[in-house]
Amino acid sequence: MPRKRTTIAAAFAATALAAGGAGGAIVALTHGGGTNTVTVSQPQTLQISNVSSALSVADLAKTYSKSVVEIVSTTSGQAGPFGQSQSSQSEGTGWIYDNAGHIVTNEHVVDGASSVKVTFADGSTATATVVGKDISTDLAVLKVSGDTSKLVPLTLGNSGDLAVGDQVVAIGNPFGLQDTVTTGIVSALNREIEAPNNEPIEGAIQTDAAINHGNSGGPLFNMSGQVVGITSQIESDSGGSDGVGFAIPSSLVKAIVPQLIANGSVQHAFLGVQPATVVGVGVRIVTVQSGSAADKAGLKANDVITKVNGTATPNAGALRQAIDQLKPGDAITLTIRRGGSTKTIKATLGTLKTS
Repeated sequence: MPRKRTTIAAAFAATALAAGGAGGAIVALTHGGGTNTVTVSQPQTLQISNVSSALSVADLAKTYSKSVVEIVSTTSGQAGPFGQSQSSQSEGTGWIYDNAGHIVTNEHVVDGASSVKVTFADGSTATATVVGKDISTDLAVLKVSGDTSKLVPLTLGNSGDLAVGDQVVAIGNPFGLQDTVTTGIVSALNREIEAPNNEPIEGAIQTDAAINHGNSGGPLFNMSGQVVGITSQIESDSGGSDGVGFAIPSSLVKAIVPQLIANGSVQHAFLGVQPATVVGVGVRIVTVQSGSAADKAGLKANDVITKVNGTATPNAGALRQAIDQLKPGDAITLTIRRGGSTKTIKATLGTLKTS
């Protein structure tokens, strides 16, 4: 029986003349390509296996739920055939990033939104503006203004410190049920999931913590109360939580969110090779794009990249993840195998062109 990947955890409710069958719990990825469900996380350098620093689930929920918010985005459509206005609403989750009023969520939660409302844990509400969003990583930043003194930012943890079997906690608003806490373990690491524009997102965290529609953009915590991921997708035959959920790693959040706050958009680093995994060896270059950073550095087809800046790249996903966490203009050192010998090549990353 074919499996169904659900990639959005935002719940959509249709109003006015929206097409029939789209009930309040129906989830649809507005960028096309199936149904989706989401969750969130943030990074910091603490070894989560350090039991002495671990919180209980109850203490973690009590302390950090106040930093998790409900997001309702409204998308206005064209007038219907009889003049009625058409609109739809999407419910998701976000979390407080800093004292300036920035809130992190998933791009698909606010895609196409004409207005965004944020509800805090104490029941108060605020109108938010979209500061920036990046469809290739499914990340977005909102901002609320006014009295920000009550905002309690969360701390980004280091997703690279996670190990399979570590306990994690998700807090979100599945089906609009605020402050829902679910717990589970890290089921696997370094999964590849698909962004709304069909680009791969590398390094995703797989968890069996229950993730459902409305969890999109919410934090996934380690047991020290740090955000290590943003819950974003589920794999499901039923359309609901079947125990296989995915979170965007905090390492990617750490790389992308500051750019969104500063510039409203993200420029992605670009090497310019088509990679193929050679099991047990590294990443073979299938083709090199003319004029790219790889071309200028002298990389050639059939070179095998084994390391980037000294870190092993055992497969194509690891290479993409290494480049994703860098910026255009960054200088990198590639260790390659060519014709039976090992070489070191330096390259300066270019900018990925997006249409």
